[in-house]
Amino acid sequence: MTIKTPALALLATLVLAGCSAQHTTSAQPAAETPKTAAAQLPANVQKRDLASGLYEMALSPQGDALYVSSAEGFKDVQGGVVYKLDPATLKTLGSTHTDLKNFGMTISPDGKTVYVTNSLDGGISAIDTSNGKVLARTLFPERNEKGLPYGAREILLHNGVLYVGAVADPALVWVVDAKTLKVKARIKNAGKWVTGLHWSEQTQRLYVANGGGEILVVNPRNNRIEQRWKPLGDKPALLLNIAEDSETGRLFVTDNSKAKTTLVLDIHSGKVLKQLDLGGSLAVKFNPKRHEIYLTQREAGKVLSLDATSLAVKQSWDLPPNPNSLLLSADGQTLFVTVKQAFNKDHSTNGPDSVVRIALNQ
Repeated sequence: MTIKTPALALLATLVLAGCSAQHTTSAQPAAETPKTAAAQLPANVQKRDLASGLYEMALSPQGDALYVSSAEGFKDVQGGVVYKLDPATLKTLGSTHTDLKNFGMTISPDGKTVYVTNSLDGGISAIDTSNGKVLARTLFPERNEKGLPYGAREILLHNGVLYVGAVADPALVWVVDAKTLKVKARIKNAGKWVTGLHWSEQTQRLYVANGGGEILVVNPRNNRIEQRWKPLGDKPALLLNIAEDSETGRLFVTDNSKAKTTLVLDIHSGKVLKQLDLGGSLAVKFNPKRHEIYLTQREAGKVLSLDATSLAVKQSWDLPPNPNSLLLSADGQTLFVTVKQAFNKDHSTNGPDSVVRIALNQ
């Protein structure tokens, strides 16, 4: 991901940067694209074709704004956009045009700041949600053997600290002050490509997935790696995203590339409790309100809902071509999905990516 821009963009899709940003208000919303496949969607599913290069999402604590990060196009397009949508209708409320491309995303507990990773440039940006202005930015100094920045991909906010995973070999996790965006520490020796980050309230530990098939357990008090799990042993694996069922102490870990599976692990020991043979899965979310697990299956063009006890598939939504990231509302009754178009050989796409809203209680 740090070797070439196209390679970085493609890996960002799987694991899925004083700022010259321009803000546009809802007076000039982005054009609505006709819903050509609306008749094929269930009544509880809304789909909006939005823009190229959509990745992660964040929902305001008040539930009145859905933010979507966008890298825009990768062919002859500079910069990206952060879109602000109405979570109920998916209509555009505003947008921030940034000089760097946006991938990972998280939001502050008060909803005043959205943080994005600028993966291609090895940095992160903080954006004021009240006016769309970029407040601050940090570009990490690390470079690979070709002089290119480490890709800053996944970002997690906990207790005023941002954890940012580096897609590099060897990789690391930057520990950043959320107010100043200054680097406080580095969690080094993180294996090949940090792809997923998860904070557990139960164990008070940070869990880090990497492209070498490992899960790292990090103590945030000293930023030391306490345990290194390799749940599939010597079998090739590129572990991606992590979700947790805190009541049963289970971690759900996806692999969309090599092992093509979803692992169910004991959160304390890393022991494999079950391996779900559903095919490769990308994003994963656990819903304690409905006791369900959600998975995106990129190649199959589906989003699955699993019963969290039996792990059987309860429901499947066809969302072609490539469902990517997931976001769950605070009340557990709405699931948001970004759906990506496939890349052409020249790294263009044949149309805009989409945002999907699924009403789970209908």
